Amino acid sequence: MSETQLLKNKESLMPDSPSAAAAPADTGAHAQADAPPSRRKKLFALFAGAIAVSGLGFAGYWHFVASRYVSTDNAYTAAEVASITPAVSGIVKSVPVVNTQRVHRGDVLAVIDDTDAKIALAQAEADLGRAERKVRGYVATGTELAAQVNARAAEETRMAAQIASAQADFDRAAIDLQRREVLSHTGSVSGEELSNARAAFSTAKAALDAARAAAAQAKASRDAAIGSLAANKVLIADTTVETNPEVLLARAKRDQARVDLERTVLRAPVDGVVASRQVQIGQRVQTGASLMSVVPLESVYVDANFKETQLGKVRIGQPVELKSDLYGSKVVYHGTVSGLAGGSGSAFAMIPAQNATGNWIKVVQRLPVRVRLDPAELRAHPLGINLSMEATVDTQGGNDAPAH
Repeated sequence: MSETQLLKNKESLMPDSPSAAAAPADTGAHAQADAPPSRRKKLFALFAGAIAVSGLGFAGYWHFVASRYVSTDNAYTAAEVASITPAVSGIVKSVPVVNTQRVHRGDVLAVIDDTDAKIALAQAEADLGRAERKVRGYVATGTELAAQVNARAAEETRMAAQIASAQADFDRAAIDLQRREVLSHTGSVSGEELSNARAAFSTAKAALDAARAAAAQAKASRDAAIGSLAANKVLIADTTVETNPEVLLARAKRDQARVDLERTVLRAPVDGVVASRQVQIGQRVQTGASLMSVVPLESVYVDANFKETQLGKVRIGQPVELKSDLYGSKVVYHGTVSGLAGGSGSAFAMIPAQNATGNWIKVVQRLPVRVRLDPAELRAHPLGINLSMEATVDTQGGNDAPAH
């Protein structure tokens, strides 16, 4: 073996040689290269676990908590606004209220000149008095007509007696005439006696005819009296002066005139705030014209327009939490679902949608949900009408009766 080979073997056996030191260094480098992939796997596993836990937590929260609530910011306050309209026409005498003024039920809002109404009332009262006197006259006339009927009956009896007397005179005159006519042929009766007998016969006949005519007239007078009495009885049959139709009609007109006089003063029908005043002093107003409105702020409710896909579990009586843009999130109102609309807004539009014609695009509809607010909360934090609200309904709270 040569000297050179001996030196190489010797160097390879030495621990401090470069080749001996290189081997351990290469082994450490490989170990460090294998470490990061293992750590990444652990991090990915932890990340995936965190996502899974978060998903399960969110799913649990949605199932047990969030799914019971439906909310919308398409909600606005409203109220049953009282429109003030006159029931009688006339010239406005005074308007003691202004916009934004708070009024109570019964407060005077406007006064119409009552001169014409007072005159109409006085005339109606006079007509009522005249009708009462007229009916009393009917009663008195009935008594008078009954007396006339009795008088005509007595007169008819007297006429019958006169007919009997005239008939007797006629029969006697006829016999005398007949006897004298027989005797005249023998010369026992003079011509003058015969003439007198004939005259007496004619007079008796005329008297009989007159008696019969007077009896017919008496009968006709009695029948007329009976008819007048019957007609008068119809006017007062089954009535008194107070219940007679003519008196009732006059009294109704009097009451109407009195009501018209009272209606010259327009009063607030509810507690609220005056709004939209459109009347001025001296203006002539007609029946039914809108003068102003009274907004009952303590009766404000909310119409929340939910999507139809949100209403599957909404029922009357369920609790609602609301927030207004006026006060922000620091004030939370509590209300109750009081009703659902009978259809979407488009169904009651002036020109409703015609989905059965032409091209069609499905649009999710909204239905108004009426929410009744807590009056105490309204008094503490008043709301006007048509203000923006955010409503959240708890579909698992309150009454579960189906909404109608």
